[in-house]
This record gives sequence, structure tokens and C-alpha cells, in this order.
Amino acid sequence: MNIVDSSGWLEYFSGGSNADYYKEPLQKPSALIVPSITIYEVFKVILREADENNALQAIAAMQKGTVVDLTTSIAADAAKLSLNHHLPMADSIILATAKKYDCLIWTQDSDFENLPNVNYFQIKNKKIPT
Repeated sequence: MNIVDSSGWLEYFSGGSNADYYKEPLQKPSALIVPSITIYEVFKVILREADENNALQAIAAMQKGTVVDLTTSIAADAAKLSLNHHLPMADSIILATAKKYDCLIWTQDSDFENLPNVNYFQIKNKKIPT
């Protein structure tokens, strides 16, 4: 099973330089777990950067996988993981969901870089703010 982190979905949707890394898990929706927090993060960014229609299309694509809601047990596990690994809330929820469903996480978020069961891809050609 696989989880694509929000950064991976956004990279894929935008056709970024790392987009090809995410084709493998995204082309196998039957083996894809989608934490609901990733839907929130992706929708928010696309809504801010583009428009609601594009954001809704992204959600439709994400729902081809199995969407997993935040449960009490995932929330409690995420809180522990957040403290143990110094992770932000969304990342700890994604990690807790991955552990519960025995998933490999695909990401370019450096918060996951040294964690087990993670395919981390360093960001290529990072845009420099002007």
C-alpha cells in the first residue's frame, strides 16, 4: 500500500520536476491510501494558486484511492509520533495513517526524509522567492 504526501500530489498535479516519481503509486489507485488531511492541504493550495474548479478536479483524482478519515486512534498515534519525531500536525497524521495501513509514504517533504518506509525525493530546481 502507498500514501502520497500532499507535496507529492501537488508536484504531480503541477507537472513539477519531480512529478514522474509519483506516477508509480498514483497509477495504482487500488493500492493507494489517501489520508483526508492530504485532501485538505491539496485543495487549499490549488484553491489559493488556481481556482475552485481545479481544486475540485484534484479531489476527484485523489478519491480514486481509498480515503481514510481521521479517527480517534489515528489522532492519538499522530500526537505521539509528532512528539517523538518533531513533526507538524499534518505530517504526523499522514505518518500515523501510513503505520496503521502498512503504507510506503511517497514525498518530497523534508520532514519525512530520515523516517522508515518513506520514498523521499529531494526537490529539484527549488523556486527562490523574489
